Amino acid sequence: MLDAHFPVPNVEAPIGDEEADVARRRRKLRTRAAAVMAGSIVLTAPVATAGAATGNDAATGAPGDQATSTDIAKWVVEMDATKLRDLLASGKVTSVRLIKAYQARIDAYEEAYADQPGVNAVIRRDPTAIADAARLDAERRRGRVRGPLHGIPILIKDNFDTGDLPTTSGSVALRRWRTADDAEQVARLRAAGAIIVAKTNMHEFASGIETISSLGGQTRNPYDQTRNPGGSSGGTGAGIAAGFGAAGLGSDTCGSIRNPAAHNSLVGLRPSQGLSSRDGIAPLSDTQDVGGPMAKSVSDIALILDATAGYDPDDPSTKASIGRIPRTYTAALDDAALGNARIGVFTDYLSTSEPAQAATALVRAAARDMASQGATIVELPSQPALTAAVDGSTVFPDETERDLNRYLAAPGSRFPRSLARLEPPADIVTLHDIVTSGQVTPTVLQRLKDRLGTSTGPQDAYHQRLARRVEAQRLLHKLLKSRDLDALVYPAVSQQAAPIGQPQGGLRICALAANTGFPALTVPAGFTPDGMPVGVELLGRPFSEPTLLGLGFDYESATQHRRPPSSTPPLN
Repeated sequence: MLDAHFPVPNVEAPIGDEEADVARRRRKLRTRAAAVMAGSIVLTAPVATAGAATGNDAATGAPGDQATSTDIAKWVVEMDATKLRDLLASGKVTSVRLIKAYQARIDAYEEAYADQPGVNAVIRRDPTAIADAARLDAERRRGRVRGPLHGIPILIKDNFDTGDLPTTSGSVALRRWRTADDAEQVARLRAAGAIIVAKTNMHEFASGIETISSLGGQTRNPYDQTRNPGGSSGGTGAGIAAGFGAAGLGSDTCGSIRNPAAHNSLVGLRPSQGLSSRDGIAPLSDTQDVGGPMAKSVSDIALILDATAGYDPDDPSTKASIGRIPRTYTAALDDAALGNARIGVFTDYLSTSEPAQAATALVRAAARDMASQGATIVELPSQPALTAAVDGSTVFPDETERDLNRYLAAPGSRFPRSLARLEPPADIVTLHDIVTSGQVTPTVLQRLKDRLGTSTGPQDAYHQRLARRVEAQRLLHKLLKSRDLDALVYPAVSQQAAPIGQPQGGLRICALAANTGFPALTVPAGFTPDGMPVGVELLGRPFSEPTLLGLGFDYESATQHRRPPSSTPPLN
């Protein structure tokens, strides 16, 4: 049984006389989507290079030699941000045309169409996206290019603050929550020229992995819309896979970037604790939360890290990054990086149970592919002390109330006074107010109720779990050093995406990186016999992102596993 989707006013509803026109446009695009689906076998064949699509060298053609709408419709499905950057630089396409193409896909595939229920990945579209794109196009014409992300359309999980849009954490209770400014990572991406297409659905308050919320409903996996997209950053993952944006941001407390990346054939990075600012990300756990990128390629992850990583005085944890960030992460993108690498197969996470067999087989195949690229593969024996320490060091239930209340009390936040008055104190919103409102999807509401009082109650058990974390970090460092390993390899999730309404298995794995703060990169590893994506995860030492990106880039270049979902083909 699915959780209820609370009826609320349409957060995207246009105002005044434009409503009927917009509704007609969306109906027209969904009709086009249905027609495209009827011929999807042709349209979802491997897309040619940009040059082949236009009959000339699209990547290096003369500026102003504009692409056709059909070209762009294919590019936004197939191409990553790195390739779109080249097309923008060549003058083949403008940011305005890209934004319109992504918006058309949201209109076509977000809601029900043909025989599909719709992806349902978007909480709210940014109404200024086209104007922002036009401004950035004008800057480009004047010779000002802010960097590789100039004019690139992106998606933002709706627990990242945006000063010009509500930040809801997927909850009806916070549907009118407004923050004083942007989250630091959002601000840095905007400064780099990225354009927000939309804010995306998430498992409400990041408290689950299926991506269902009272405000956004159930997001669906575009590879099979009867299945979940992972979570809690599933709206960003499903949205990128469905071609609603080129790349995006998610947050990860225990797998919330890596799970949806794996389930949607994407690359996702949980960065080292302290690499990138969490300022302005609605928290679940201060000591486990990170924010990071999801994208179609490892090179895109490097571009986003270049824009977002680094010290922020508003997040003291980022002091650890000082002196540990390269001039550019793109320098690590080496298709020979596996040649001298030593990779440890973390066999504790290679389950032989029937539901996990497909993922285990694909990760075994990934290790063989890495070996064929020159890596030395080390089969590790079971690590019971390490896994026990990891499993015993999860603290986010202890920290949620403390950290969320601190976020909700941030100066400049705007909210309905009626919400704040539900529980004392009457002048600020607290987790207790949110629980009392009842405006939370039922399963999450129960989880939040269970966490009330834990941050102010007895702390002995919490401190014991923190001590277990230190032990897990020590043992993981020891394992990597004693075996002279550059990375560990294992499945991002050991089971394929489950049908909506059924429990998702294979999630224990998330804690190895989350509870230790070590970075982990998830890269597409192929597809199960059911046609569902699986991700292989590479974990390294703190601040070893350049090493992980190099290894992931080499593996990705050699295997090319990613393919777009057939349920959301290019529009024509």
